[in-house]
Amino acid sequence: MKQSLELRVSQQLTMTPQLQQAIRLLQLPAAELNLEIREALESNVMLEAEEEAESAFPNDETAAVDPPAIDPSETTLGSNAADASRLGEDMPIDERWEDPAAGATSFSAPDPARRDSLLDNQAGPEASLRDHLHWQVEMSSLSDRDRQIAEAVIDALDDQGHLTESSEELREALADDEEVELDDIQAVIAVIQHMDPVGVAARDAREALRIQLDALPGDTPCRDVARLAIAEDLSLLGPGQHATLRRRLGIDETVLAGVLSLIQQLDPHPGSGFGETRTEYVIPDCLVHRINGRWEVEVNPDASPRIRVNDYYASLVRRGDTSADNSLLRQHLQEARWLIKSLQSRSDTLQKVAECIVERQQGFLEHGEEAMQPLVLRDVATAIDMHESTVSRITSRKYMRTPQGTLEFKHFFSSHVPTADGGECSATAIRARIRRLVAAEDPARPLSDSRLTEILREEGINVARRTVAKYREVMGIASSTDRKRLV
Repeated sequence: MKQSLELRVSQQLTMTPQLQQAIRLLQLPAAELNLEIREALESNVMLEAEEEAESAFPNDETAAVDPPAIDPSETTLGSNAADASRLGEDMPIDERWEDPAAGATSFSAPDPARRDSLLDNQAGPEASLRDHLHWQVEMSSLSDRDRQIAEAVIDALDDQGHLTESSEELREALADDEEVELDDIQAVIAVIQHMDPVGVAARDAREALRIQLDALPGDTPCRDVARLAIAEDLSLLGPGQHATLRRRLGIDETVLAGVLSLIQQLDPHPGSGFGETRTEYVIPDCLVHRINGRWEVEVNPDASPRIRVNDYYASLVRRGDTSADNSLLRQHLQEARWLIKSLQSRSDTLQKVAECIVERQQGFLEHGEEAMQPLVLRDVATAIDMHESTVSRITSRKYMRTPQGTLEFKHFFSSHVPTADGGECSATAIRARIRRLVAAEDPARPLSDSRLTEILREEGINVARRTVAKYREVMGIASSTDRKRLV
């Protein structure tokens, strides 16, 4: 093979550390961004937090009530050179301190005295199942020997609260006490099974349900029939098996509905609700207000601290000085100004995207999900002149507080279905219509998927029956056959 030299001209984007930082900050949710900024405040002497600023909207006409937090979903992140370069433009060290980029970010923060980690404010771990049972044993009137047996029983429980060892194995574990009999162990197990939660120390789900049924008052409707149902195959309690269960028990649909309703109130795994947990809090990145008849968007002032360069430490930087201390100060100064610039760019991008979403979804803000308009990332990217991947980053795990509740940005995006008049209807609006129709149906004659499809077409929405079935299943709505059976 003959060797030769060849000259080629090509373009390539170099991902500098500053550029990587700007892109990473784009996709951080409010809680993680807050922690990132506080770590920077602790590690960089050039940064300091400003005082709390007042909200930009003093005359808010709305009072949104936040629902429980939604579990955040992940999104696939793309990349775009043009938007990334916009975020990572170089900033010389000799820039004047009066420059806006060298000052504070446009979004404000809570009082610096509240600069403790957000995670420190979360609820502490709850008591474990074993701790909860040990406490009840200590408060009980059991004898010392019975308490020793109870300790062995509690130690033999799994995470679901089921007993994993037989009475014989428990007796062997208590071999040092020759007076322990199997009847004594069974008696202590029965006591624990009626502690809180009732049904703990059962050997399986069927026994746990039976114990909970036995603990109910004798006049509880359908209790005796529910015991018979549990004695049958538990799989018959699932969807699609109710006809078989009704036939085996010899009962009608009304009694079956009462039985299923009663069993659904029980817990086959009574210990699963215990354990070490952490409460995840959602901090809205944007706030939506209605002011003078217009919907306005504000980047949440409590989402992250407002930071700036410390003028005193910056004044210590001597130009031309090559000492190690001066080089370190210059490095901290450059990092501080890059962080401030990246935060400013993130805030501006977040504001643009939120304003575009609010403008497109005003109907949803005023009338609810049935007024949701179809919207995809490409629509927002085109409107704000950014790449689709940049919009994907800024909307990932971000939340917006609205009069309809605190919702993830992704909630406002949905595909579309053509309407009879040539328009489009969002999938979210179709699901809301299906939910409304099912809620208002005659329980004795529930609407089938075909009938739901016909009603939607009468409203001008051309949707296939299989699409209706898919939306219904996504919302956890049973089929018309099962809905009728459960009435």
